[in-house]
Amino acid sequence: MWAPAAEAVALEIDGGAPVAMSAEADGWFAAEAEAPAGTRYRFRIGELAVPDPASRLQAGGDVHGWSVVVDPAYAWRHGDWRGRPWEETVVMEVHAGLLGGFAGAAERLADWAELGVTAIELMPVAGVSGTRNWGYDGVLPYAPEASLGTPDELRALVDRAHGLGLSVLLDVVYNHFGPDGNYLGGYAPDFFRKDVDTPWGGAIDFGREAVARFFVDNALMWLEDYRFDGLRFDAVHAIADDAFLDAMAAEIRARTGGRHVHLVLENESNDAARLGGAAGAAFDAQWNDDFHNVLHVLLTGETHGYYRPFADAPAERLARCLAEGFVFQGEVFDAHTRGTPSAHLPPSRFVAFLQNHDQVGNRAMGERLTLLADPAKLRAATGLLLLSPQIPLLFMGEEAGSETPFLFFTDFHDDLADAVREGRRREFAKFPAFADPEAREMIPDPNAEATFAASRPGPGPDADGWRALYRDLLAIRRDRIVPGLARCRSLGAKVLGAKAVAARWALGEAVLEVAVNFGDEAVAFEGGEGEELCAIGEGARDGRLAAASFVAWIGRG
Repeated sequence: MWAPAAEAVALEIDGGAPVAMSAEADGWFAAEAEAPAGTRYRFRIGELAVPDPASRLQAGGDVHGWSVVVDPAYAWRHGDWRGRPWEETVVMEVHAGLLGGFAGAAERLADWAELGVTAIELMPVAGVSGTRNWGYDGVLPYAPEASLGTPDELRALVDRAHGLGLSVLLDVVYNHFGPDGNYLGGYAPDFFRKDVDTPWGGAIDFGREAVARFFVDNALMWLEDYRFDGLRFDAVHAIADDAFLDAMAAEIRARTGGRHVHLVLENESNDAARLGGAAGAAFDAQWNDDFHNVLHVLLTGETHGYYRPFADAPAERLARCLAEGFVFQGEVFDAHTRGTPSAHLPPSRFVAFLQNHDQVGNRAMGERLTLLADPAKLRAATGLLLLSPQIPLLFMGEEAGSETPFLFFTDFHDDLADAVREGRRREFAKFPAFADPEAREMIPDPNAEATFAASRPGPGPDADGWRALYRDLLAIRRDRIVPGLARCRSLGAKVLGAKAVAARWALGEAVLEVAVNFGDEAVAFEGGEGEELCAIGEGARDGRLAAASFVAWIGRG
């Protein structure tokens, strides 16, 4: 136990006498005791009884209660699985709790595999206060959230996915802890910096060996004990320690050699250095918010909030995104400089999406694009997403044209519940639709069980049509585009109209060309050489690209 602020620490085993722990160097305390699997234990520091911060399981799911010793042994059925190359990846992001926990999500795997998905990405599963949470309020990073299932049920989910040829990625949160159940500040205040604040409190001090080790070992646990095929690191711009990130990635690579293990960033800084350089890439890819944001403007016309930087010349911004990856590569907007040059990076360094948990759930009413965009234009955007070389990510329900919301939900109580509910409503006060206090009262209460229940993805009225579209496009991607992705490079993009662009890439010996028009009128277009792979809408003919259309071709270079 690392408790540098404690004078004494005792190990308490349920049903036994406390065991005094010996003080060692650098704030560590140690003791040995018989503790077979199933043993309940905790640590006593003065008047404070706390769970193990690296607990593998909490009794009854209580993040304030007893930790439980877990036997990590598991009879893997597909222990020889080594994963899939990154270029083959098509991700489905899922919240296990909305699908019936780990066991319920496992029942969906065959359908996703049949559709053409090659990887699922679980939203965070670390232990949280309550039984309903997105997962980003975790306080015990080593303990799978009990409301989702047991550690072995999580292993069974991963094992079943591997048997179906699916990789499994996990979203991990290393930039902060949730507001209820984190005791580290009481006995290890050095875990946090006093000179740097974040929206969640003092920044985590990754420069301390014990702190860095806590998170690196957590990453290795998921990859080795649970056999996840990769990790998505949440909001690393809030970690703000590139040396830690690179060292963690290097150790993961060294420990998991021989497997396809993929490391993906969320990083508002658009830092291309993490994705490739003279020494190669520390990380496989980054979520490309720029792709989403400019497509959202083109599809919905919304230009408020973080869409504002994309409101001006969105077609030009989309063309840059398709050709170079990031839209913002060092430009200044509202006195802030964002991004670094990315044109040298291969397209597979970017994860593209039309929807995800943030972009849907951070809307006040959680609306999906099926309720915000013209269906024909949304289908054209789907073609662009799935047949462009950037790695596509889908959000659960998207493949069935779901119209159910994905709302922000938690399970806090008393004053914290009030603070979360009212804080969220204040957050939307700056938006015109919620300037009226009565309108803000309509925003669902995050802590209400009905908010969670309403967020379960259900099929839309044209579910079969959407599934057929995704299935057809993903088959084209698998057969005609993926084989050339490892050697893919941009051949440029051009603006065809106010809401229309075309782009080309070399795929080894082949050339992929796409054209998309989100406008209401046809635009002039000269191109489209080679075999037509797909046409959505009326397509291109007679030197024109029809409104609400997407077309893709492949030919020889």
